Amino acid sequence: MSEHGRMHLPDVADGSASRPGVANAQHRYPRVTSFRTRRTTLSAAQQATWDRLWPELGTHARDAGGPAPRLNTEAWFKRRAPVVVEIGCGAGTSTLAMAKAEPDLDVVAVEVYRRGLAQLLSGIDRDGVSNIRLVRGDGVDVLAHMFGPDSLTGVRVFFPDPWPKARHHKRRLLQPATVALIADRLHTGGVLHVATDHAGYAEHIAEVGDAEPRLRRVAATDTLPISVERPVTKYENKAQHAGSAVTELLWEKRP
Repeated sequence: MSEHGRMHLPDVADGSASRPGVANAQHRYPRVTSFRTRRTTLSAAQQATWDRLWPELGTHARDAGGPAPRLNTEAWFKRRAPVVVEIGCGAGTSTLAMAKAEPDLDVVAVEVYRRGLAQLLSGIDRDGVSNIRLVRGDGVDVLAHMFGPDSLTGVRVFFPDPWPKARHHKRRLLQPATVALIADRLHTGGVLHVATDHAGYAEHIAEVGDAEPRLRRVAATDTLPISVERPVTKYENKAQHAGSAVTELLWEKRP
């Protein structure tokens, strides 16, 4: 996904974590996804920044033998702070701006494509931002394996791929299984913030989010633990000029 380009997910029958106390979550909540890797070339400057910063600020969702271990965000960020996960950060335009505006939050930005992560690393380096870390991989893998229940203050999903053809709807990221996983990972009062410019997908997301019993719909004007003000990105500007309205959807985890 991105503001940017859309996020396509790995072509594996992976699953989300179950509700607390339910074992074998990956089998309980199967999903159908699709992803094609891209061979991308970084500029010399991007490669130099990657080589210098990735070992400290980045990690992978999977190693050669399977899923990555649970993240210790306090050790990684070198402090204890509320954690927000952004799934599909793209080039990181929103990630960078929102992290700069909320230095008291720690942001874990997840993206499949190396070029987008490299662009975000360059922005972090340029602006001296210290509260962003990067994970390369599938956002559902990250939530399922690298975070525990009740560990997140927020999850952001901006402009996920709408898979507009009916036969591809099963590939959409925000299905009941994924929303259930997000609800599990949010702590009480934590926020799921979704933005989409696809009207049909907005309706689908609204139905799925409202059907999750641990979430309740909230408004941007409510008192929330994270900001829901996004910068308008180049991708969003193009969508608006093409006549696509952006829908913002917000839920809070119930007590």
